[in-house]
Amino acid sequence: MRRTAGKKASSLALLILFTLLALLIVLPIWVLFVASFKPGNDLLQYGLNLDINVDRMNLDNYVLLFTGQHEYWKWFFNSICLTVITVVSTLLVSSFVGYGFAAYEFKGKKGLFLIVLLILSIPLEVVMLPLYKQMSSWKLMDSYTAIILPFVAHASTIFFFRQYLLSIPQTLLEAGRIDGATEYGIFFRLIVPLMKPAFSAMAILNGMNAWNNYLWPLLVIRTSKKYPLTLGLNTLINPYGDNYSLLIVGSVFSVIPIFLLFVAFQKYFIEGMMAGAVKG
Repeated sequence: MRRTAGKKASSLALLILFTLLALLIVLPIWVLFVASFKPGNDLLQYGLNLDINVDRMNLDNYVLLFTGQHEYWKWFFNSICLTVITVVSTLLVSSFVGYGFAAYEFKGKKGLFLIVLLILSIPLEVVMLPLYKQMSSWKLMDSYTAIILPFVAHASTIFFFRQYLLSIPQTLLEAGRIDGATEYGIFFRLIVPLMKPAFSAMAILNGMNAWNNYLWPLLVIRTSKKYPLTLGLNTLINPYGDNYSLLIVGSVFSVIPIFLLFVAFQKYFIEGMMAGAVKG
């Protein structure tokens, strides 16, 4: 009886804890959504809050977003393109590298993997200046290539794929070679189908990083028409004026792509994260 009561108490405590965590996560999104119906002057005067004044709330901000003269949708499309290209290229290149570390033995393998682990411990701010000089010397400044190229071989994604693929038996690869498949054929026909959970998990994480990327595009992009959404929204607030109406409603719409990305891949997300954490 005591054990049963203890289990019920612990379950209730966990339920309360996770409910509070869920409320903390949802609350900022709800505040942002409510603010999108308020006039920009109210936001400037009172800030973000939970007050719901029906008489002051309207759809003017949404009308401005869809019919006003601004570059929001240009920035939105730029971010969509950057995110898709970044995710696809990162998953392709990083899966190749992770597969190489997991499935093959070659000279210098441990040293190269140690370098990957060291890169994981280095924040972007430390290498921004060398990366900036490199992009400048290659004459890639003010281009989307400068945003995407430095992060195609992503250290954390490589590490995750390597851990996930360590459990693949070598006999599977040998069977593919006996059947006459090339190394690329083995990867795309045998390995890729097994990696769907890993691809889903990394698609979500890399997609979030690419969509929310601000600091690096701020350094390499100079033309306003090429701004991703993060930079574009930042330009709405400046010393010479502000546009809180467009900023708030634009921020609401900026959440939608990441939400859709998670919905599209959530079936395999938890499975991929758990498998990558425990394999190897």
